[in-house]
Amino acid sequence: MTKNKPFNDVIDHYDKIEGNAANGSLKKLPKPLRYFGYFFISFFALGIMLLIILNILL
Repeated sequence: MTKNKPFNDVIDHYDKIEGNAANGSLKKLPKPLRYFGYFFISFFALGIMLLIILNILL
C-alpha cells in the first residue's frame, strides 16, 4: 500500500490524528459486521422505496 503525499500540513495532521477512512470497505470487515452492514443498508434502501411507493398510492 502506497501512502499518498498530503495536500498540506493540516490534511497531514488530520490523517495522523484522526485516521483516514476513505479506503474503508465492507469486504475488509469480519463476517458478522459485514452482514450487519449489508442488512442495515438494505433495510434503509427498502424502507425509503416503500415510503415512496406508499406516498404515491395513498
